[in-house]
Amino acid sequence: MKRTAILLAMVIVVAAVGGWFWWSAQRTDDGKELMLHGNVDLRQVDLAFNNSERISAVLVQEGDRVRQGQLLARLDTSRLEPQLAQVEAQAAAQRQVVQRLRNGSRPEEIAQARANVEAAKADAVNARLQYERLKSAAELSAGRAVRLQDVDNAKAALQVADAKQAVNQKSLDLALAGPRKEDVAENEARLRGNEAQAALLRQQLADSQLIAPVDAVVRTRVMEPGEMASPQKTVFALAITDPKWVRVYVSEPDLGKVRSGMAASVVVDSFPKRRFEGWIGFISPVAEFTPKSVQTEELRTSLVYEVRVFVKDPADELRLGMPASVYVSLEKADREKGGGGDKETGK
Repeated sequence: MKRTAILLAMVIVVAAVGGWFWWSAQRTDDGKELMLHGNVDLRQVDLAFNNSERISAVLVQEGDRVRQGQLLARLDTSRLEPQLAQVEAQAAAQRQVVQRLRNGSRPEEIAQARANVEAAKADAVNARLQYERLKSAAELSAGRAVRLQDVDNAKAALQVADAKQAVNQKSLDLALAGPRKEDVAENEARLRGNEAQAALLRQQLADSQLIAPVDAVVRTRVMEPGEMASPQKTVFALAITDPKWVRVYVSEPDLGKVRSGMAASVVVDSFPKRRFEGWIGFISPVAEFTPKSVQTEELRTSLVYEVRVFVKDPADELRLGMPASVYVSLEKADREKGGGGDKETGK
């Protein structure tokens, strides 16, 4: 039991000494500057076409700088363009149908319907006179002067003339009323369907061109001309060079000494004599275990807070994953806090 207690005490002492060395290593000798270690990080974008079609051209290579809106690649559109032309023609024809219904009957059509009504009235008047004459002659001669068959024929002709007059009158009423609102609504709906189909095909035609969404550098060119593209297949991997930041981790004792907007400077091994200007832009609200690449094995279980230190790199000299050291001036922060000065945003 004594040996176990001694070993346990030795482990605690070693851990405490190691923790003190790590804690002290985060500061410069004068205690006026907090030094943190991490790696350069940036955002990446995987670009893919929205359509499934064969690639006709790839216009950029790995390492090329691209600007927002620049054309990077295009798809074959030999089958899509005729489809769009067909749907646009159908929409144009349906648009004329809707316009015709909205305009209603032409003045010439109404005039024609009125003329048909007048002609039918004249035929009806003539048929009525003919019937009445034959009927009177038959009654006066007791059927000897006119055959009953002729009287019946005249009566039937009168009924036909009256019916034609009614039909022509209804045709005039329809011409004056114009098309039914249901017919107009139906054809308008068909027109909207054609226009929507045309808009979809135009969007697919636009999607056949792969455009850079932001200023970036082509990190990887995955597909080549002749390959079949789809929304699930990445064509390019882009590295966004602005903004860049250094991902560092701050222990809980030092967390109260840093805040968003504080000025910082970044040093990398490739440029040991230069300090890149930066600022603290993000402090994680939750703790996490220290990454193995940052701390020693004894302290891997220590809880720390992730901090992103954004850095100005107009010449694009910093690369993804570069080890970096971040220096935060505690003396300047204390002076600003005591004097009530504005936060340093670094922008």
